[in-house]
Amino acid sequence: MNSKKFNNKTQDLFDKRFELELKNQAPLAERMRPEKLKDFIGQEEIVGPGAPLRRAIEEDRLVSIILWGPPGSGKTTLARIIAKITKSYFVSFSAVTSGIPALKKVVEEAIKRRKYNLQRTILFVDEIHRFNKTQQDAFLPYVENGTIILIGATTENPSFEVNSPLLSRSSVYVLKSLSPGELKKVLERALKDKEMGLGKYRIQIEEKVLDYIVEMANGDARVALNILELSFMSAKENDEVHITPSVVTRVIQKKVLRYDKSGEEHYNIISALHKSLRDSDPDASIYWMVRMLEAGEDPLYIARRMVRFASEDIGNADPQALQVAVAAMQATQFVGMPEANLALCQAATYLACAPKSNALYRAYIKAQEDVKKTGNLPVPLVIRNAPTSLMEKLGYGKGYKYAHNFPEGYVKQPHLPSELEGKIYYEPVERGYEKKIKRRLDELRKEEG
Repeated sequence: MNSKKFNNKTQDLFDKRFELELKNQAPLAERMRPEKLKDFIGQEEIVGPGAPLRRAIEEDRLVSIILWGPPGSGKTTLARIIAKITKSYFVSFSAVTSGIPALKKVVEEAIKRRKYNLQRTILFVDEIHRFNKTQQDAFLPYVENGTIILIGATTENPSFEVNSPLLSRSSVYVLKSLSPGELKKVLERALKDKEMGLGKYRIQIEEKVLDYIVEMANGDARVALNILELSFMSAKENDEVHITPSVVTRVIQKKVLRYDKSGEEHYNIISALHKSLRDSDPDASIYWMVRMLEAGEDPLYIARRMVRFASEDIGNADPQALQVAVAAMQATQFVGMPEANLALCQAATYLACAPKSNALYRAYIKAQEDVKKTGNLPVPLVIRNAPTSLMEKLGYGKGYKYAHNFPEGYVKQPHLPSELEGKIYYEPVERGYEKKIKRRLDELRKEEG
């Protein structure tokens, strides 16, 4: 045998053994990462048989894509499977640790690879939303000319976090959290797999324990496998392993709640709280508020939103609502968490159950439009103060009627600029205390007519 070929073959075997050894030492979640589409669990809508992304992969007509989904939904795994199926050179690039100089080096190598080996390069950028505009723009020319196929992974809404030019040149695929059934399949595969999983050990684990791990993982395959591995290591005694609910509880400090205080889920949940309050659903209001607090949201942020809500969606339908919301905010500032949680809960349920009116909000918007449209209209002379004799001579305050000198404390005189005279901004609704306000205003306005 040719010595050169023999040496190459020996080196290949050594490299494969070394790679296998490294993988055996990796965490269970990494060892169990599937390498074929048929082993990929979940995301049937985009990679199931006949699905658009699957067809693009199998027909080798993949373009740059953005994979948007929660942690543990399979973004990195899917990118690696794509690279393997399409026989592309795979380069993993972290937006946290890499910058433009590193990107230039990757591009230079990709150009050589394409020129001499006719091999495409898939550049996988994890957490692409962490790149700033300049860094994202650096990808554009190489995506456009086909030097690289970009696969970006993000947990944040790409329409907010990825530059429009880059987004327009990529197809966006939305990955979902794994269902309980899918997570259970992931765990069962890890327990059976004798090569990379835990199948070589005698493990006793009841169905209810698997269900408990699934529940605590919250749709995240990586978290589920990490819990399983930590439980296995905690319960391991010789070759006998009995994983019980108490073992799992020991290794879990707190259920993982997906919540990024600066990302889309933050806005989704605060929107859910606001709409639950508006729709008079105290139970949903409590749930979403607790979700935010348990995930580490600043309680004062929630309190401020409730103060705003009290005026925007309740207003004078229940004037007490603003006082309750402000009191909750002050209590939160005074005692802090966790003691303030019930003050916030009290405010949330009060606001949810209060009669609703957006009359104040509508009044403000209408007045704002007129202010923008008409500019600095003069204040009617009759309601101006006249602190100097000159101002008095100019007619400031001339003919002013003091409301308390009239029946019902009401007087008719110009209050708006003449260009807006007769304009109505505040229109109370027929709910709560505003119903009384509406009745009184209707009577007063009828007298004016």
